[in-house]
Amino acid sequence: MRPRALVLRALGLGDFLAGVPALRALRRALADHETVLAAPSALAPLVTLSGAVDRLLPTGELESVPWSGPPPQIAVDLHGNGPASKAVLQALRPGRLVAFGGPGADGASVPGPAWDVDEHERDRWCRLVADAFGRNADPEDLLLPVPLVPVPARGAVVVHPGAASGARRWPAARYAAVAQWALAAGARVVVTGGDAERPLALQVCRLAGLPETACLAGRTNLCELAALVASARLVVCGDTGMAHLASAYRTPSVVLFGPTPPQRWGPPADGPHDAVWLGTAPADPHACRVDPALLRVTVPDVVRRASLRSGLPLGS
Repeated sequence: MRPRALVLRALGLGDFLAGVPALRALRRALADHETVLAAPSALAPLVTLSGAVDRLLPTGELESVPWSGPPPQIAVDLHGNGPASKAVLQALRPGRLVAFGGPGADGASVPGPAWDVDEHERDRWCRLVADAFGRNADPEDLLLPVPLVPVPARGAVVVHPGAASGARRWPAARYAAVAQWALAAGARVVVTGGDAERPLALQVCRLAGLPETACLAGRTNLCELAALVASARLVVCGDTGMAHLASAYRTPSVVLFGPTPPQRWGPPADGPHDAVWLGTAPADPHACRVDPALLRVTVPDVVRRASLRSGLPLGS
């Protein structure tokens, strides 16, 4: 039986995609191990597509991992820096725990490199893997193959108004204005989101004068969404998993940041992406009200950047 390595990253789509470079480096470093990722089951299609791990173990955020058999030889905390995530892994009694230094279960100190709050998310986890295993970990190793599924709207401008918190949601009327511009410029426009975001997506469609059929929110599975982004002419969105999908397919994008600056979560600097940030300092990304830095981003500025990235005419 192969030795097993367990990796904890039971978070959302963007978190998984930002962790792909580190997961790939870890799998190379532990080529003789079975690499098991503890993460939400909804991510399964992209986990398989990434080729970054051998197996997904469905797990909720900071929940006990449903591990069976002998303890993992190695457990890697790619989840966070608090004691809670370390404790989840320590409860399995792994042979070795790889994590950033800090308190773990019962306040006991866990050795490891220092956490840097200003470090980019991809760089952070690659640094941890490189420090632990002495192997190169490339933060730019994030591209995904395109799923072999029908594309819901090939070559479209994709507008994604949702985000996990109100702090990161640019106003619906502004997204609608960008959609109106793209429509007037001759592009096909679709509006995306999850099931819970369908009312918001429909609102953007109504304000933009788009038919209800342009609303794909709640109508695509994860593979279809990935195929849509891979074929898209442009993606316009906030600091969400959709932005990371655009990075994974090098799809031109305009990503609106606030309250967290792109230095922590932004797309690769050498990609066809515009990261728009008009803030002065990071703020609470989980707040309910839209962040002032995001409100300072204007429709004309987004349209100008979108025109440059997509090749669509700017218009009058």
